[in-house]
Amino acid sequence: MTAAARLRPLVLPIGALVLVAVVLVVQLANGGGRFAPSPLADPCQARSAATSTPKTLDALGQDLVLRGLAGAACRLGISREALTLDLAQDHSNPTNAQVDALRAGLLGAIAAMKKNGTLPPAADVVDQALDATDLNGLAKLAIRALPDGVINQALPTDEVLRQAIENLDVRALLTDLDDTDRLSDLVTAAVTKAVEQTLSARLQSLI
Repeated sequence: MTAAARLRPLVLPIGALVLVAVVLVVQLANGGGRFAPSPLADPCQARSAATSTPKTLDALGQDLVLRGLAGAACRLGISREALTLDLAQDHSNPTNAQVDALRAGLLGAIAAMKKNGTLPPAADVVDQALDATDLNGLAKLAIRALPDGVINQALPTDEVLRQAIENLDVRALLTDLDDTDRLSDLVTAAVTKAVEQTLSARLQSLI
């Protein structure tokens, strides 16, 4: 057996080692040898991922909470993750600053969703809201029979949501911040109550 024949089985392993060495050198040259955790998202930047319109009150409530927390964190000068951790560690005693920041964050979220067109029209969620109201059956039937355009004009979604946030017990919301399901329930309940109040006040002009 010639020397070349004896070396042939070693060609592929040696070649692989050379390629690995080249990759390692390139990685180290570009800082690959230094570990750096991924930077936290800037809460003051708009949530680029939330570009779709929520289809239900539950989804709308969850979206508002995420946006509202980011807005609150921006106002407090910390990351959303840090704010959530702080509140989860001492969720029974939120500060006045945290309460005020979240209310402002939620109102800002409504304005941002209106601006980028991701607020659902009232007609898309009014059936779900009506199911939770104390209006009598005939009134519910009459409202459901109205054209979508009439409902949307009489109940602008951003107006209803702003009323909901004004009525929302933000301190209770923060107290239950470690319970995602409870958060959604609180926001949804507040929105539903606002819709109920607005429907009741404007019912005579609609039917």
